[in-house]
Amino acid sequence: MFANELRRAVEAASRKDLPELAALMWRAFAADQITEAEAEELSNRIELRKIDHPIPQALRKPVGSRPRTGESLQRRRRWAAAGRLPPALAAHFTQAEVAVLAVLADTVVRMGDCRRCIEQIAALAGVCRSTVKNAVRQAEVLGLVTVERRARTAWRNLPNIVRIVSPEWQAWNRLARRSLPTRGGVKSLICTNTNVIKHQKKRELRTPKRLPKRQRKIQEGAPDANPTGKHENPGNTGTA
Repeated sequence: MFANELRRAVEAASRKDLPELAALMWRAFAADQITEAEAEELSNRIELRKIDHPIPQALRKPVGSRPRTGESLQRRRRWAAAGRLPPALAAHFTQAEVAVLAVLADTVVRMGDCRRCIEQIAALAGVCRSTVKNAVRQAEVLGLVTVERRARTAWRNLPNIVRIVSPEWQAWNRLARRSLPTRGGVKSLICTNTNVIKHQKKRELRTPKRLPKRQRKIQEGAPDANPTGKHENPGNTGTA
């Protein structure tokens, strides 16, 4: 009789109640209320119920920013390794925050200040909006940047103007400005002056000038047809 009650209880119980029924079943077996065969049958039923009805796992609440993708993580690492911050300053920030500040430094070098919105900086650096806010706030606390907040109405603000005021960071950015490619990034070559070589080659290939007829005859040993050196006027053939 007690075995039948345990059998019905196992069939109707939830999975979290099965350990209690198993303990009750083994106590009943120890008290000789059920036989060994019945105890083995009930034990097999309990194990089957554990397999057939697993405990539903509680849904995890999404915590943090947007999920990390391979592209965003690659952008974050690329900006963090770009060397836009001095090592002594970069040690105060995480890798994601260094990527954000690298985007700011690159914009400041090119434009003089940074007026990008938070979403654009986050997309370029491969981070979330909260990371951008934390990085700028921490840099402002350390005295590295100044933030000009441009509130227009209670619901509308213009992008903040971020300027770098740290002397160490400004000197570092001047080095980065010199390394920027100019004129489309074409490498300037130092050429050798070949004008003298070209002129010499032209002189060697130049043919000698043709001498006048009279001078050529003198050089060849022919008699001079006009020994007096006076030029005849072919137009005055008559006498005076």
